[in-house]
Amino acid sequence: MDSATRLNKFLSQIGYCSRRAADQLIEAGRVTVNGEPALMGQKVSAKDAVWVDGKSIAKPPTKPVYLAFNKPKGIVCTTNARVEKNNIVDYINYPTRIFPVGRLDKNSEGLILLTNDGELTNQILKARNHNEKEYKVVVDRPITKEFIEKMENGIPILDTVTRKCKVKQTHKKEFGIILTQGLNRQIRRMCEYLGYRVVSLKRVRIMHIPLDVKTGEYRLLSAKEVQGFLRKN
Repeated sequence: MDSATRLNKFLSQIGYCSRRAADQLIEAGRVTVNGEPALMGQKVSAKDAVWVDGKSIAKPPTKPVYLAFNKPKGIVCTTNARVEKNNIVDYINYPTRIFPVGRLDKNSEGLILLTNDGELTNQILKARNHNEKEYKVVVDRPITKEFIEKMENGIPILDTVTRKCKVKQTHKKEFGIILTQGLNRQIRRMCEYLGYRVVSLKRVRIMHIPLDVKTGEYRLLSAKEVQGFLRKN
């Protein structure tokens, strides 16, 4: 890093975390630069001493890691063991530092990607890219045609209206849904708005990566799968 770089980009480039997570660390006061609390938007260079949680951050010599993990219920998608005991990083216990790409809430299960490549994470999470994520959902009462139509055409939640999506009923109380956005607890909130409660929720695909490992297990992504993210974004 010869020239000045925004701090969140620096932490992303060295594989410490995503830019979004870096901003959260900075905002929480957990990052210092040359012994002083870091500021949002601050730039750093190779001469600066960057510390997170009292530990010096240096560019790791490890190669990029890309994992597809089948998250069980009860595991939280955070890297902060101080806040959450049942966190995803401790559960996987991978030998090098990795972090989740996006989130899957504690009561949901299924596919989530983990990596140490912050820049690729940033590309995948960009809302404007409209990347697909597919889910299987079971609700507490029979699904109607009206429910499907309303889910597909947009539900008002979180001060916005959800983007149009694909929804298909697969059983009396079960449906599949493909989203191209990632609002907080989006599917649960959409169902709640229509008077339904989600009983179970499983993510079965992220873009071109299918859920193909057992619950609690992970696999490495192939070079072809990683290249697929670059082509799509």
